Amino acid sequence: MQTPALVRPFSALRPTPKHAAAVIAPPYDVVSTDEARALAADRPQSFLHISRPEIDLPPGSSPYSDAAYARGAQNLERLIAEGVLVRDTEPSLYIYRMTANGHAQTGIAFVGSVRAYEQDRIRRHELTRPDKEGDRVRNIATLNAQTGPVLLAYRANAALNALVAAAARETPLFSVPGPNDVQHTVWRVSAPARVEELAAACNALGTLYIADGHHRSAAAARVAAQRRAAAGASHEFFLAVAFPHDEMQILDYNRLVRDLNGLTADGLLARIRESFDVTERPSGRTPPQPETFGMYLAGRWYELRVHASLVPRADPVASLDVSVLQDRLLGPLLEIGDPRTDSRIEFVGGARGLKELERRVESGSAAVAFALHPTRMEQLMSVADAGKLMPPKSTWFEPKLADGLLSHVLD
Repeated sequence: MQTPALVRPFSALRPTPKHAAAVIAPPYDVVSTDEARALAADRPQSFLHISRPEIDLPPGSSPYSDAAYARGAQNLERLIAEGVLVRDTEPSLYIYRMTANGHAQTGIAFVGSVRAYEQDRIRRHELTRPDKEGDRVRNIATLNAQTGPVLLAYRANAALNALVAAAARETPLFSVPGPNDVQHTVWRVSAPARVEELAAACNALGTLYIADGHHRSAAAARVAAQRRAAAGASHEFFLAVAFPHDEMQILDYNRLVRDLNGLTADGLLARIRESFDVTERPSGRTPPQPETFGMYLAGRWYELRVHASLVPRADPVASLDVSVLQDRLLGPLLEIGDPRTDSRIEFVGGARGLKELERRVESGSAAVAFALHPTRMEQLMSVADAGKLMPPKSTWFEPKLADGLLSHVLD
């Protein structure tokens, strides 16, 4: 069988420039139903009416009910009928830039090949949960569209970056503020020669990496498998935006543990010193280097430096800071078993800051907090290249792609 191309252009369903600011919405999976309802109040064109349609049903309605999925499809049809969303007539590629707090990253939006995903040329690094995957399958099937882009990375490539930069010097389709003060700017590349040149540069990469969106890509593959007997091929591709790895920003993903497993604070510190050098600090900080951890315990901040001989650096998974903390402290000392299922551990994205760790410990809802050095993109790609999986909650990407600006219709 011929090796399929990694990517191809597509005819995006998107807001008109006039309506883009009214449509843009946070990703469906970073807001609760109550948060979505509040954000969409008095915003009838918000894409949350499509991505979280239970907000338009009576309070208490399940987001997984037949009525919720049907309402999402009705809301999508309404925005198309009202001219809020329009479909580009020619297959195109799109340049997508996110800017926030002095950080900017510019990538390219396309549809990625499901076959390439199945062949591990679009590589994953996380497990998926069946319930979340099933929800996205129903969402795609009911809407007959993919409305949440998968965040991909590629190893920085000078030729592709130059083409992207040239396209971004043109006039954009729109540039609108989104959640968390992120500016989202989108350009359309539609001239056939330029589309072909950009697509060829993308396909020459050979490998892409899923950064965020494992459930969306897995669901797209399931929908493709269900539809392969049908005519057409658009279901064989999924909506994605890829950025060069050296422009992507991963924040720390920190840990809270509910109790000290029967130990006193002094007892825990004594046990920690068996594997870590411990230094008390006057205030907290995100660890400035790998293999170093912050700990907030009994009103004090400490810096923990793991003994170098305990880090298995040849193993791309076991050498991750999240693995070292789990294997050398959370597991043996606090008896945190599987972090995916243990109710005694919680995870706090770095965007919420160290003050949130202090607040949770001071409130008594947690007994100890750990701050981690952010995982690096090179580590993520090494894990994916080795065909391995990262521990849960290893990466927190900021900024995040918005919902509603680009959708892929399954013709």
